Amino acid sequence: MAARPKSVAAHETQSAGPQIELGLNAAIVTVRDGQPYILVVRPGTAGSGAWDALPFGPFAPRAHRTLEIGLREWVKRQTGLELGYVEQLYTFGDRGRHTEPGGQHTLSVGYLALTREADDELLGSHWSPWYAYFPWEDWRCGKPEILDEIGPRLKSWAERPPASDEPMRPLRRAERLRVCFGTGAGFDEERVLERYELLYEAGLVTEAARDGRSAARRWGELPEFGRPMAFDHRRILATAMGRLRGKLKYRPVVFELLPPEFTLLELQKTVEAISGTLLHKQNFRRLVEQGRLVEPTGNVSTRTGGRPAKLYRFRREVVLERPAPGLRVKAGRS
Repeated sequence: MAARPKSVAAHETQSAGPQIELGLNAAIVTVRDGQPYILVVRPGTAGSGAWDALPFGPFAPRAHRTLEIGLREWVKRQTGLELGYVEQLYTFGDRGRHTEPGGQHTLSVGYLALTREADDELLGSHWSPWYAYFPWEDWRCGKPEILDEIGPRLKSWAERPPASDEPMRPLRRAERLRVCFGTGAGFDEERVLERYELLYEAGLVTEAARDGRSAARRWGELPEFGRPMAFDHRRILATAMGRLRGKLKYRPVVFELLPPEFTLLELQKTVEAISGTLLHKQNFRRLVEQGRLVEPTGNVSTRTGGRPAKLYRFRREVVLERPAPGLRVKAGRS
């Protein structure tokens, strides 16, 4: 039997399903006045309809030599912002979260970017508080009230038998609930994505209803638990939050969010903003001093209006002195 021409086989393969597009997304983080923000494009800028979206654009291999170059160009085009620190997170490609029926299927390569530039005058974009999307993640004022609304619904969902198409998991629903939300155990601030995925699977976030998940239909009318985002962008943002929270402990990334000179209180408030926890002031300062992460500049700040505070800068030599120059802080929760 004669072999079919390669061009015919390739055509049949391509027509067997939707085309694949490679997209680039950036979760761009800044901290202002002790609050973390992300940069979102205005509705419609990235095909997002009425919901906030992360800066996004397709990867064009003929125009972009690397994925990161493509990301930087899309962010510059959509927002006017030139990115500094950037790291790749993960590739997201779940069916149903980023495609229209019969349309292209998009694989999204997510990135985390950090910036000190928080100007309000940006093209087609604005800064939005990241806890607006994940209100259950901010424990700086104690247990978030929204957990009192989410908790009983999650418990009810955990007691139901698993759906017929639910994948096999090493932990049962109730066990996953304890691990992710700390019911009966500690609340691990790095499990941002796992908590969001649990809420999505239980049908408690708006995106689950949008994507036609059967679990969402069982609840009927629900309040909006956190501000929804276009496509799978809230999932990408959850990944970025968890990555940044974890990375604070072993890399000096927090200094990418601070001005060249800062007070120790500003450093502490920035760490607290990202981690969603409160830190003991004296223990934190002792940890910073023992780690030799900063050095005094000889200048003082009067920004608080009170007693002048010493200004410090990041001591860059620390990255050459030890492999994990981060802030291994341990936060308390009420």
